[in-house]
Amino acid sequence: MDTDAVRERASALPDTPGVYQFERGDAVLYVGKALDLRDRVRSYGDPRSERIRRMVNRADRIDFSVTETETQALLLEANLVKRFQPKYNVRLKDDKSYPLVQLTDHDYPRIEVTRDPDDAATVFGPYTDKGRVETVVKALRETYGVRGCSEYKFADRDRPCLDYEVGICSAPCVDEIGVESYLADVGSVRRFLDGETGALVDPMEAAMETAAERQEFERAANLRDRLDVVRSFHEGGAAAIQGDSPEEQVAVLGVSIEGSDATVARLTSERGKLVDRERHRVVASDVREVATLLSAFLPQFFTERDLPDAILLPERPDDEDVLAWLDREGTDVRVPGAGREATLVDLALKNARRQTGRRDECAQLAERLSIDAADRIEGFDVSHAQGTAVVGSDVCFRDGDAEKRDYRRKKLTEENDDYANMRRLLRWRAERAVEGRDDRPDPDLLLIDGGEGQLTAALDALDTVGWDVPVVALAKDEELVITPDRSYDWEADADHLRLLQRVRDEAHRFAVAYHQQVRDEVSTTLDELPGVGPALRTRLLRRFGSVDGVRSASESEISDVDGVGPSTAATIAARL
Repeated sequence: MDTDAVRERASALPDTPGVYQFERGDAVLYVGKALDLRDRVRSYGDPRSERIRRMVNRADRIDFSVTETETQALLLEANLVKRFQPKYNVRLKDDKSYPLVQLTDHDYPRIEVTRDPDDAATVFGPYTDKGRVETVVKALRETYGVRGCSEYKFADRDRPCLDYEVGICSAPCVDEIGVESYLADVGSVRRFLDGETGALVDPMEAAMETAAERQEFERAANLRDRLDVVRSFHEGGAAAIQGDSPEEQVAVLGVSIEGSDATVARLTSERGKLVDRERHRVVASDVREVATLLSAFLPQFFTERDLPDAILLPERPDDEDVLAWLDREGTDVRVPGAGREATLVDLALKNARRQTGRRDECAQLAERLSIDAADRIEGFDVSHAQGTAVVGSDVCFRDGDAEKRDYRRKKLTEENDDYANMRRLLRWRAERAVEGRDDRPDPDLLLIDGGEGQLTAALDALDTVGWDVPVVALAKDEELVITPDRSYDWEADADHLRLLQRVRDEAHRFAVAYHQQVRDEVSTTLDELPGVGPALRTRLLRRFGSVDGVRSASESEISDVDGVGPSTAATIAARL
């Protein structure tokens, strides 16, 4: 369709809420919602992007459906997208591809590593390293004798199987152990998987010492090696993030966008305990913004499911209709800046990001840019509001993964000039490196979030200080990798480009989060609360990330902050 045909068709549409479809033959190319169908479809007469222009040119007709409310249009759009899977929409595809550990709901529960747990089982995870999970499960079975066999093999046995002979099962199938003793051992396994590391470490250490005393050195060495895995098993895992929550059910989402594909990891917490986890593949076409993808994902996923009491997100969705719908349904949407909820979001982000091939993509990037290495990359971005609350971010990736302990941030001079702000940020980093005031090693590559202007400003700062580190820029509009000598237009699914996109997006997220915190510190409603002085205000903002974070916190969470008593916590919760 040409633009004149689109405008002509739009003039015949009603000015009511509804859903419209661009179609070609029997295929649906795109489904959209509108508060005013006539105005919304008319806007396609002047396409906003090349992708939309291609879609309009391919279409040969526009169909529509009228609804009574915006909410009905939102839900109908989500259902039609799932039904027709249009090429130009963000589309959801489930993917449960990472391992879990389950204890089955049987009289004698079995333990197993699975990607598709039973409905009634107690499930632990998710875990990103299947080999480590299998090592830990084997150690649990050797220590506590919990069975791993199927119900078919368990039933009607008259003698133990080989698992009993090699010492990884206590043979409850032939009454070698009583039901109470067996369930006590299952309880010990459950405690370890819930986060009580000593439930497995202590008996393994005792067994290692016994083996050494008997001069069974090979067994002692084997136990020592597995102890290292067991001790580190819960680092960053579920046990570290469980706690009391005032809400019955909370959904936590993390998003990773790589080229035309995206992954949304979803964790579900009930009364502070993780009870479900799932990963979803999303066909995102050329969507680059996390906020836009979340706006499409939320209605598609939750229209056929019960909404939770709260949803924790890495960024706020950019569709106000989606937010209004969730608000009407009584679901609180939060973007936590710090504390336990932020740790949950961080875990979801880790689960969304792919863990394979990271070293290869670093080598590919170094080869493509003709630099010595790209194992350690620092990414920079600046965030401000019309020149106020100006801040800069400096994030670090090592071997393709975020190295959060090496993140840095800085308040900058207030000026509404992106180039000047980037120049100050890079000069600050370069001076610290040259003068030996930065305790981090020099990176292999610096990545600037921006285009040629930001790159020029960064190069000027490096030249002034005399810090010789390769630097490139990556802007979101065209995803061109800009170097001092040339530009690269790599394939959208190239691993080395995806690596740069992850660094760029993380630098942007970190800068925006800090900007929001600094903005709140300038003047907040906390200033008006009795008993809250400047020092306590700062501690509250650091703990919860923003005023919204304080507002969403429970009284018990607020009272955990140093210097907040029960009465002050109650006052803060009531006033906010």
